[in-house]
Amino acid sequence: MSVQITAADVNKLRQQTGAGMMDCKKALVEANGDFEAAVDYLRKKGAKVAASRQDRDSNEGVVIAKATADGKRGVVVELNCETDFVAKNADFVALANKFTDLAIDKNPASLEELLSLDIDGHKVSDLIIENTGKIGEKIGISKFETVSGEKVIPYIHGNYRLGVLVALNQAVAGAEEAGRDVAMQIAAMNPVALDKADVDASTIERETEIAKEVIRAEGKPEEMVEKIAAGKLNKFYKDSTLLNQEFVKDSSKDVRKFLNDTAAGLTVTSFKRVQLGA
Repeated sequence: MSVQITAADVNKLRQQTGAGMMDCKKALVEANGDFEAAVDYLRKKGAKVAASRQDRDSNEGVVIAKATADGKRGVVVELNCETDFVAKNADFVALANKFTDLAIDKNPASLEELLSLDIDGHKVSDLIIENTGKIGEKIGISKFETVSGEKVIPYIHGNYRLGVLVALNQAVAGAEEAGRDVAMQIAAMNPVALDKADVDASTIERETEIAKEVIRAEGKPEEMVEKIAAGKLNKFYKDSTLLNQEFVKDSSKDVRKFLNDTAAGLTVTSFKRVQLGA
């Protein structure tokens, strides 16, 4: 004999899972009124939807950057979906914040570890599958970054489209505001590294070779190529490494001098920049 499914039962399951009314009713009918079985039914439905959408691009979404209450550690999480419409949905943004808060609380060492953490009795990876079913779009966490330092400042730019973390070596007066200015600089100027010594060797080699080809194409004597290329490489460092970049708010000084003027010895120890879809 089939169990009578009431509107109250459907609403209860809907509140518990966030799934649609008709989906909840069908799940309860299929499960003969068993709530746990109905939840499993909905999760399986979500998994099928997720599997059927694996070939879809999910380049929209949100980037959330946050720091711990003591300002010693920060995380940035990129949660993707397929459309801008879903990315702007308050529930989707709330889900991204939920995952970021979990990362702040539990301090996972990697994206894989974050996906395996429990939240509300479910693994993050399972919640992603469930929400794929509810939303009807492929969603997933594509990036997870973290930094630590004496003072970590998070910054979110452009309606959750870009997140920055800046770690400073001192938690002194003025560090918060200065760190935010530097985070905005990172968002705008996209430095490839913190300082000259941090630039990847392959990047230096590529920039040097490009410079040499340009110099030779200009007809400069071969004996001058190395010297001119070195000058171009120094220009690259000035344009592309954070501490050597002109400070956007005051081009009379670089970022290194701006920080030192804020507080003696103040500097950036690390940073992360995560741009949506990049």
